[in-house]
Formats: sequence, structure tokens, C-alpha cells
Amino acid sequence: MNPLNHVAIIMDGNGRWGLKHKRSRNAGHKAGLSAVEKIIKESIKHKIKYLTLYAFSTENWKRPKKEIKYLFNLLENFLINRIEDLHKQNIKLNIVGSKNFSKKLNSLLDLSEKKTLKNTKLQINLALNYGSRFELLNAFQKLNQKKEKINEKNFVKYLQTKNIPDPEILIRTGNTKRLSNFLLWQIAYTEIFFEKKLWPDFNESDYKRVIKKFFNIKRNFGNI
Repeated sequence: MNPLNHVAIIMDGNGRWGLKHKRSRNAGHKAGLSAVEKIIKESIKHKIKYLTLYAFSTENWKRPKKEIKYLFNLLENFLINRIEDLHKQNIKLNIVGSKNFSKKLNSLLDLSEKKTLKNTKLQINLALNYGSRFELLNAFQKLNQKKEKINEKNFVKYLQTKNIPDPEILIRTGNTKRLSNFLLWQIAYTEIFFEKKLWPDFNESDYKRVIKKFFNIKRNFGNI
């Protein structure tokens, strides 16, 4: 059976879910948060050590300001109300991306990371203001500044995921088949699953189905 330590998810379809149910896009984002809670619990059941969630990309700044404000308020409330519970569950929160938000949100993110730093059951990597192209360019620039030999070992030291193993599974919901500037280096050998369901509808059964498919895949890594 294939080892499974790290699952990455592009949580696509919140806004469309809200409109589909004759509500607002923001209602979809709120519903999407419930799906996150379910997948966290299921990840723990499967003893997955790393869960990376693409929450807000560098391109998402193009969205309406009201929607962005709602998203960040939703995140702030989640951190205020749920970080203690995550800490009690031995869950670590790690931010991947650039913390370029309000003073309040930046502070909450810093406090949440500090509070959960030593937790070991599950590490949630929250990709916020993250873009893989920027990450790669930044890593090359740092490598050049340090005048280090250009090789894979030195390069990965400057990635934002430097202490995190590459994901074995990438799931994208929302019936869209693209990577959207997410973990482009890290998913070189990742098994990718494109799911038709919108993110708020993606449930424990769907997650278990993907994991079961993964376990049945023969992973050759270039071998035969």
C-alpha cells in the first residue's frame, strides 16, 4: 500500500455553490468552512500528517473588495473561535504564503502559529496570499544572492514548504482541471484527482473514495 503523509487541496467552488443555492457567494465561503472541518477530522482518522489547503491565492486579490473582506473576516472569526480547539487536538497551524493582510489578521495568524508550534498530530498548511510562480522566483533569487551551487538540495531550502514533504495526493474540487499556480514544484510526482463536486459539497465519503483510489495506484516514479 502506498504511504500517505500529505494531502493538498484546491478548495474550488464556494462562490458557485452559493449562487447555485440562490444565496450569495459569501454564503458559499461560509459553507466551505464546514467542509474544511470535516476533512480535518477525516485526515486525522487516516493518520495523515500534513494537510495543505489553498485558501487565498495571489490572484484572488482581483475579486470584489467586499468578498475579500468577508473572506478575511471569516478567517479571523475561525482563528478566534477555533484555534484553542485545534490546539487541544494537537493540530499545528502553519501559514504558507506572504502575510500581507490587516494588522489584526496578521497578529491572529502569528499567535495561532506560535500557540500550535509544537503540536504533532496533524499540520495544517494554510496557503494564504500564495502563488507558486512567486515562490519559485523568490527561491531562485535567494539562491543567487547566497551564491550557492544550483542544485535541487539547495533550491528546496528556499521554498516556503522547505520542511514539508511533497504531497502524495492533490485534490481539486469544482469540476475545473487546472493547477492555478499551486505547489508547481512540489507536485512533480503527486497523484492528482479532479472532483466534480463544488467544495462545500465535498464530504468524508468523497475524501475516503479518493484515498482508496490512491492506495490502489501503482506508483513507479519512472521505474517499471
